[in-house]
Amino acid sequence: MPRGRARGYDDQREQILARAARLFAQRGYPATSMNEVARACGLSKATLYHYFRDKPALLASIAEGHVQRLHALVAEVGAERLAPEPHLRELIRRIVLAYAGAQHAHRVLTDDVRFLGAAERERILDKQREVVAGFARAVGTLRPDFAHARLAKPTTMLLFGMINWLFTWLDSAGELDHSTLAPMVADLFLGGLPALKLPRKLAATV
Repeated sequence: MPRGRARGYDDQREQILARAARLFAQRGYPATSMNEVARACGLSKATLYHYFRDKPALLASIAEGHVQRLHALVAEVGAERLAPEPHLRELIRRIVLAYAGAQHAHRVLTDDVRFLGAAERERILDKQREVVAGFARAVGTLRPDFAHARLAKPTTMLLFGMINWLFTWLDSAGELDHSTLAPMVADLFLGGLPALKLPRKLAATV
């Protein structure tokens, strides 16, 4: 009979993922060794390999776990069947809050997935593209002309640029936090979206 997992296995695994993500985000994936990850987790290297067979497997687990949580977020908001504007507003709110608790994992996703093998990398990036597509559909519902002109996705990427930029200047110990800024991001984007004009070279196609 196969031996079951020890009590606390999943908790220990999540702790490893969180600490490895911090190291990868701060030092870079290539510069971080499994020895350093083991030390950061207070584990022996042999114990670390009990959880992850090698460093690429650890990287893949960080990136895939993060993008799966984002994918689930989009599905959960969609299941609420909100009107178009509240739907997009809730997507923005939820993803800003999700990023707040996963800054290191998100940096790993954006910076280090390129170090994975082609098949594994594409599987993770395909899931990430589905997240972007969920936001783009919400944008296109509010601006059908942009959807027709294939501008819903580029407009969505402008939104993600604003959200991602929060990590470069927001002091988590300061007076502002992500829950305060999330509705401000939504107000800025949704307030500006109706004012956006189609580029002249595309307007004739709509």
